[in-house]
Amino acid sequence: MPKISIILPTYNVEPYIERALQSCINQTFKDIEIIVVDDCGNDKSIEIAKNYAKKDERIKIIHNKKNLGLLRARYEGVKAAISDYIMFLDPDDYLELNACEECIKVLDNNEVDLICFNYKRFNDEGKIEEELYYKENQYNIIAFYDFLKSNFPYIQWSIWGKLLKKDKYLNAYNILNLKNDEKINIAEDTFLYMFYLPLCCLIKTLEQCLINYYISKNSLTNGLNTEKLFNIYKEHKILYNKMIQLKKNSKIRNKKYYYLFLISFERAMCNYYFKYLKITKQYSINFKIKKLLLKIKFFILEKIKI
Repeated sequence: MPKISIILPTYNVEPYIERALQSCINQTFKDIEIIVVDDCGNDKSIEIAKNYAKKDERIKIIHNKKNLGLLRARYEGVKAAISDYIMFLDPDDYLELNACEECIKVLDNNEVDLICFNYKRFNDEGKIEEELYYKENQYNIIAFYDFLKSNFPYIQWSIWGKLLKKDKYLNAYNILNLKNDEKINIAEDTFLYMFYLPLCCLIKTLEQCLINYYISKNSLTNGLNTEKLFNIYKEHKILYNKMIQLKKNSKIRNKKYYYLFLISFERAMCNYYFKYLKITKQYSINFKIKKLLLKIKFFILEKIKI
């Protein structure tokens, strides 16, 4: 049985998917499976993946009946995985060739619930910078919470750039209790990670940059116009309210975890809204006062560290 399942939710990524698949196939640690989730795009991404699958039996392709969005597409991939550990790769990004090997080194010595590693960030013109968020360390959940507090509000809340336990991921996803037709397109990483993290006992962080993250010109949050900004704000608000409701309904070991995520999320949501107001010239004195009050709130929270 493979040790790690790499899951690629795939929707209209024809220019990039070959690079992503190559980074999986050529991993120095070979005992993996590669799951491509067809989320019903209209380009040749899946045809490219099928050609690779003919040459490498580790590649499995599953087909959604309709477009489900990133969160649910990832979930379908996890359900199909046969490994105990999973790793997510968006097909416009790619892994360093030793990514799985470095994670396996950790698993050989510890039974961990989560491995986090750093990444390199690129735009369409080339490399921007290394994001060195983590240092080599090991945490229990309380110590990791203290680490997150020390970095508030800049929590790296993505679900990629991590190795996760399949069973805990499925438990976290089930807490969300999504309707069959419910899509989440913005900050779905936060939504899932918020409920995954409290299920963990032992967490390992690695200093290496093991994934290359690309900011595409076509990404949802890039090249923002007024319509895009307002839609992103609205989706953030829907998700924020859903998080609060789930927090109320869940049996939580430590509510401070959730407040940490919620406040960081609220900060991002407000930033999008104020950008929208400024561009549309609705930035009245009332909103200036509201922004100032929010800045004071976040400043106080940073000082007291939640």
